Amino acid sequence: MRRRAFTLIELLVVIAIIAVLMAILMPSLKRAKEQAGSLRCRSNVRTLVLAWLMYKDDNDAKLVNGHTPGPNYNRDNLAPWVVMPPGMGNSTVEEKKEYIKQGMLWPYVKDVDVYRCPSDRRKNNPWHLHGYRTYSIAGGLAGLGSGGGFGAKECVKFTEITAGTTYVFLAECDKRGYNMNSWVMNPTGRQWVDPFGIWHRDNASTLGYADGRVEMQRWKGKGLIEWNLSALHNPQTFNFYRTPTDDEEWEDFEVMLKGYAHKPL
Repeated sequence: MRRRAFTLIELLVVIAIIAVLMAILMPSLKRAKEQAGSLRCRSNVRTLVLAWLMYKDDNDAKLVNGHTPGPNYNRDNLAPWVVMPPGMGNSTVEEKKEYIKQGMLWPYVKDVDVYRCPSDRRKNNPWHLHGYRTYSIAGGLAGLGSGGGFGAKECVKFTEITAGTTYVFLAECDKRGYNMNSWVMNPTGRQWVDPFGIWHRDNASTLGYADGRVEMQRWKGKGLIEWNLSALHNPQTFNFYRTPTDDEEWEDFEVMLKGYAHKPL
């Protein structure tokens, strides 16, 4: 008995049905993937915040240093949470992972994957080279240096901050292939300084607070969103420093300023 082969019309109909089904399913699959990445990101940040809290508990309320010095730092005078590899942004991913292990938080979080958001998209841009570590500590938390920064002085003890409003960790998108030092803003000049990573739906970032909670912050200012995305997509032309330009962006700025730990000089 001969089997009847599909006609060309029948094959085209089947292909069209498959294409329609894919068009329906792809947005749902993309959303599901993003939700999974967002949940993992929040879990990572919560783990890092708990490690940060355990460090201060073991060190008489002293905060771990938010800077990222090179491998020749004086361990007795500086206790950084991670260490920067010699090649900085030009270092390989494996080198960056190894130097994470030299940081003061490594004894509390011995998993390099926790230091990276699964939705971090820098690896898709050659200008970011081998960007790996996603999260940075806010500069006012022992990350401004003894000379302060932008008219502000850092907090070095847990007793100097308000845990319920102070954020500790956030995603950063430094254009130099490595998140150097701490994430800073200019509280006195009222400017953005460092870009943050907007990995989730192009309008949100994960913030980890000093009381242990984690929240997703959605940005309202279109100019702010475009500025941060330019650090991701066009790092070769990105410029640090930005003054908010409209009411929505000023609202974003006030949210971050309220939680930015610092003391006036």
